[in-house]
Amino acid sequence: VLFRSEVRFRAVVKRASGERQDFSRDKLQAGFRKALHKRPVSTELMEEAIDRVVHKVLALGERGIDSRMIGEWVMAELKRLDKVAYIRFASVYRAFQDVDDFRDVIREVDK
Repeated sequence: VLFRSEVRFRAVVKRASGERQDFSRDKLQAGFRKALHKRPVSTELMEEAIDRVVHKVLALGERGIDSRMIGEWVMAELKRLDKVAYIRFASVYRAFQDVDDFRDVIREVDK
């Protein structure tokens, strides 16, 4: 597992409240697992995507990272891995309100 000891010294700044929480690779992995549930993506590919996000967190060199930045990185990785997983994650992350929100992201994926 990549950088596990270094990651615990990073904090995620939550977008709504400004609250700081310790960065958690396990929480990141749980988000990927939910989005990829019953999708044809290997654990190895998922772990490589998680490692890329963790690497970006570390490469910033900041002690506090905006949760929105991490969310965007996760969405980019999911978009590469599986379009359905990407749409699942985006619907929660962007708090879709109606069918039009889904249509918009589906059009984005089709491009």
